Order: sequence, then structure tokens, then C-alpha cells
Amino acid sequence: MSTAIAKVHQGSQRAAPAAKVARVRPVPAVSRSIAILRLLGKSPSPLGVKTIAQSLGLVTSTCLHILRVLVQEGLVMVDSETKRYKLGVGMLSLARSVIERNSFANVAQPVLDRLSRDWGVTAIGVEIAGLDHMVVVTLSRSQMPFSLHLDVGSRFPGLISATGRLNAAFSNRPWGEIEQGFKRLRWQNAPDLKTWRAEVDAVRRKGYSIDRGNYISGVTIVAVPLFDISHRVGHAIVAAGVAHQLDNTRSIALAKQMQIEAQALSEAVLANS
Repeated sequence: MSTAIAKVHQGSQRAAPAAKVARVRPVPAVSRSIAILRLLGKSPSPLGVKTIAQSLGLVTSTCLHILRVLVQEGLVMVDSETKRYKLGVGMLSLARSVIERNSFANVAQPVLDRLSRDWGVTAIGVEIAGLDHMVVVTLSRSQMPFSLHLDVGSRFPGLISATGRLNAAFSNRPWGEIEQGFKRLRWQNAPDLKTWRAEVDAVRRKGYSIDRGNYISGVTIVAVPLFDISHRVGHAIVAAGVAHQLDNTRSIALAKQMQIEAQALSEAVLANS
């Protein structure tokens, strides 16, 4: 995406009123069910009901009732002998439906493969869900002796790292709300708020973002936004590599190449929508 496009978007951002946030009425049973699924998804091995309940701060009996429903729906499996739970095959059909209907993931995959191969980086396609979080929807792992612990479906805070700076730069949310989100972030080498805000302003001017070891020590992360027809950032392409391979000159060159790819991707995603 060209700097000119980023500047046009910057101007429209200043004029746009803050979007109204719909009131969401809490539904505890749904929230607890989702929390259980996420916990099981992160766990490398099946978990017992007491472990699940303690990890999530749930009453054991409540946790058991939810698990039984999830098992009945095929989203969770239970070992009849050990009484331990893990994600069920029913999750696969849901995930497959999401991936098959995600035009961004389908169109972005060859681009990520090319970036990964040509630049020796792990290339990632993310979907941005407001300031709350972002989700990895496709990726291409580097062949270099370097890898990140992430996979399709991995979730991250919406304002973290290079992609988070993009999100803040092109969001129409009030700065106070963005600042509160920043204060909840966890970094290995956290920037202070003043520095981070200056970086966000620079991202808005340049149209790309680079995190140099703030999020993960020794790792440089480059991110470029994809604007939709309403000039909102719904997706981003991201590249991550070890810092000594992505020095200042090389990371900027990579960012500019990613901008070209992102512009073509935006057009392709719109055409397939």
C-alpha cells in the first residue's frame, strides 16, 4: 500500500467520528464455554475437570455441566477411563468452514509463502477485531533456524507489537481508549507510552510498522495494513525474523515490498468478496 493511500486514510481518520460501541449483555454460560474451549485448545494434553475449573475460577459442578454439553455437541471429547477432556473433532468442521470462507486467507497464502521464501521470515496473515484482539488466519513458516510459537487460530492483544501499532494508528477509537488498552499489554521490552504514541504517529505517516525487540527480545516484526473499501484496517500481513537478519535497512526494504503486496492483496480480497 502506498504512502499516499496511508495519508489519504489519515485525513479521513481525523474527520471520522468515533464509532459507537454496541452494548454487550453478559451471558456467563457462553463466556465460560468459550473460556473452556480456549483453555483446552492451548493445553498440550487433556485436562481433568478440577484442573479446568481451577484454571478458570469456575465452580467444579458448573464446569462439569458445561463440559457435558460441549461433549454432547461434539466440540469436546472425554476419555472414559481417565475422565480428561480435549477438543473434539467437531471443532474441525467449524474451523474448516471459517478457513474456506475466508477470502483473505486463501488469497494471502501464496503471498506469505513468497515472502517467507525470499526473505527468510515467518510470514503471517492476521484478522484484526478492533482494539480487543487479532487472530492468525494463515501463515508460512521460515525455513531458517527460527520459529515462533503460533499457529492458525492463535490470538493476540489487538495493540501488541508491530500490528498493534498499525491498529492504533488507523483506528477511529478515542485515544483514551487506546491508551487504556496499551497499559494492559505485556512486552518483553516494553516501550513507554510517550515513545509508543510517537511510533504510532510515525506508522500513520509511513503506512507500515516495525517492532524491534519490544514484543519479543531479539526478534524484529514488520507489519503492513490492508484497507477495506471503507478505509478500515481489517487485516494485516506480518513478517517476523531474528534481529540480526532484519537490520534497519533490510527491515525497511521488506516493509516496502510488503506494502506492494498488501495493495495487490487488498484489491484481490475486494474482488473475491
